[in-house]
Amino acid sequence: MQGGGSRGGNGASRARRQFLGQGAALVSGALAGSLAGGGARAEGTAAGNGPPAVPDWMKSPGADVGSEVYGTPSRFERNVVRNVPKNLKQYTSASSRTPLQDLDGIITPNGLFYERHHGGIPEIDPAQHRLMIHGLVETPLILTMEEIRRFPSESRIHFIECSGNPGFEAINGRTASDLVGLVSCAEWTGVRLRTVLQEAGLRPEARWVVAEGADAAALTRSIPIEKCLDDAMLVYSQNGERLRPQQGYPLRVLLPGFEGNMSVKWLRRLNVTDEPAYSREETAKYTDSMPDGTARQFTFTMEAKSVITRPSGTQRIARGFNEISGIAWSGRGRIRQVEVSVDDGGTWTAAQLQDPVLTRALTRFRLPWTWDGRPTMILSRATDETGYVQPSLADLTAVRGLKSFYHNNAIIPWRIAASGEVTNGFVKA
Repeated sequence: MQGGGSRGGNGASRARRQFLGQGAALVSGALAGSLAGGGARAEGTAAGNGPPAVPDWMKSPGADVGSEVYGTPSRFERNVVRNVPKNLKQYTSASSRTPLQDLDGIITPNGLFYERHHGGIPEIDPAQHRLMIHGLVETPLILTMEEIRRFPSESRIHFIECSGNPGFEAINGRTASDLVGLVSCAEWTGVRLRTVLQEAGLRPEARWVVAEGADAAALTRSIPIEKCLDDAMLVYSQNGERLRPQQGYPLRVLLPGFEGNMSVKWLRRLNVTDEPAYSREETAKYTDSMPDGTARQFTFTMEAKSVITRPSGTQRIARGFNEISGIAWSGRGRIRQVEVSVDDGGTWTAAQLQDPVLTRALTRFRLPWTWDGRPTMILSRATDETGYVQPSLADLTAVRGLKSFYHNNAIIPWRIAASGEVTNGFVKA
């Protein structure tokens, strides 16, 4: 097994000390050379802005306070943007992906949260928007946004993931974003759906709530009443600010752990019924075709999944110490364990889970590793608190076949060449 020292704390510490020692030697050598060579040598370090030279940005005051009334990232991070497919026939019904390989932690910035739209992004005036609650209720309601905000609120951190993330035949992406970029995680603020439904008064025969969005597609999904009365929310804020239009402004449903299509955006109507609507999005779409010609329906929950984001596709690593890092998540609860293999599944080592480890939220994992320069394959697999273990693609397709498009949570391999170049391990070299 490569990088055997990473199995134990002492080996990991030695690897880090060796890496840091090498770095200190390089810095000392560069500094000594600069001082010995005079000012001209120093000016050549880091384009004249590296130590011991005084960098350009220290020679005059920077931008004034208030020069950006809504803050934006540094211009040097301009390439960290959503991943939008090229050359689609149309973009009204399409998606964009979160650049997972460029992010740290577990919270996705609002401007990088993945998108999936079916009828474009409506521009809705919140003062004119209304939520209607009707059907099998004692008191039908039509609520304004101000009235919704008067209900007791709460904030929770949860992921949302598209169930086609990725499809079974869409595993040839180059980056982590290409493969599983249709997942993001945020802190959501709103009111429990249960609270609003109790205000309307559910009738005994209520079994489903049919949610409808105010987009041009009038996207409609049926939600089991059990989920509505459990952890479902009506949210109006994301990461501390009002929802962005791309995320359903001014109001959306949030169904923690359920496939993203069910967290209906631009919510305008909740119809309480005794049966599902059998809408387009739960019959022609978002069902799982099986090898025998049947289809699994109402497979709402997103199973345990993980992906290594560093190192991952299109990145390049150097021989020696490298930290393997990634994210894991499960629609059934908390992540209990993430294991990493650096020898194509031959052996597995438990990674460190970074706090907080929350239910139905992204969890960051890390593993120190010393790469010896030999070609290899690195993998991660997640286990959630129910004991469910993320399967290999071979194990998953043995049951599901290749006709399905949704709910592919297979282990994702990354191939590392002798050059340090990282590529998709699903694609044969």
